[in-house]
Amino acid sequence: MLDVCLLGTGGMMPLPYRWLTSMMARCAGSSLLIDCGEGTQVALKKKGWSPKPIDIMCFTHYHADHISGLPGLLLTMGNAERTEPLLMIGPKGLERVVGALRCIAPELPFPLQFIELEENREQFSVGPYVIDAFRVNHNVVCYGYAVSIPRAGRFDIERAKAQEVPMKAWSRLQKGETLTIDGRTYTPDMVLGPSRRGLKIVYCTDTRPVPVIAEYAADADLMICEGMYGEDGKEAKAREYKHMTMYEAAELARRAQPKEMWLTHYSPSLTRPDEYIDKVQKIFPRAKTARDGWSLELGFDEE
Repeated sequence: MLDVCLLGTGGMMPLPYRWLTSMMARCAGSSLLIDCGEGTQVALKKKGWSPKPIDIMCFTHYHADHISGLPGLLLTMGNAERTEPLLMIGPKGLERVVGALRCIAPELPFPLQFIELEENREQFSVGPYVIDAFRVNHNVVCYGYAVSIPRAGRFDIERAKAQEVPMKAWSRLQKGETLTIDGRTYTPDMVLGPSRRGLKIVYCTDTRPVPVIAEYAADADLMICEGMYGEDGKEAKAREYKHMTMYEAAELARRAQPKEMWLTHYSPSLTRPDEYIDKVQKIFPRAKTARDGWSLELGFDEE
């Protein structure tokens, strides 16, 4: 099970009805946050989700509308008596940027750990999540993220018996452990069938449309993608400032074929995104113009 909430959908500056960009995912008691724009704490409070279980924070880049909510959120997590380490992932320079922001949040009861991205593609396994970071095309170094929950194959009792795996090991092997009993090593592949389809969400903003986005979003359960402009005549501005129009995002989704796409990171000038959805859905019918607080509960496919 994976819960996803798009906490804020705004770009550049917050509006009275729209917080800045942030997304949170929850799985198996662990929370993952991507970006932390101004208003993230308020959006979390409104949603009724706690910041205390956030174990991982990923940052696309370090423009203020994506990270300015961090100092206050760290203080709130500290006041909630969190003591477990917090892992932060982002482009090179992350520790320096966070250190500068912490001048107003210097005392925290939990340690911060940093992974700084330098390659075009990097992958990490953290808790229940597999996180893929991929470089996109903005006017500063910027990454998109695919967050996956893998799913092991079904337990195969005949396979286990054929390889003389003792019954006392079955449960632990099914959970992914490797065991040594009486000098013999047993691995999960000895009792499990082929891996089954897991869950995947993709989050991408502040970029021109590049093929790597569609590559990672292929067959995703949810693609959350920047649609900064919907108005006619904004194409040149999108190219100049390295952003995307709603229609460019929809074209990427058409190629990737996720189950659903949510548009986000709207320009302050885009006060009514819904006005453009009909035109967007002509390109990709499963596109939606998301609003703050939209959430989705994803479950594994039944077999």
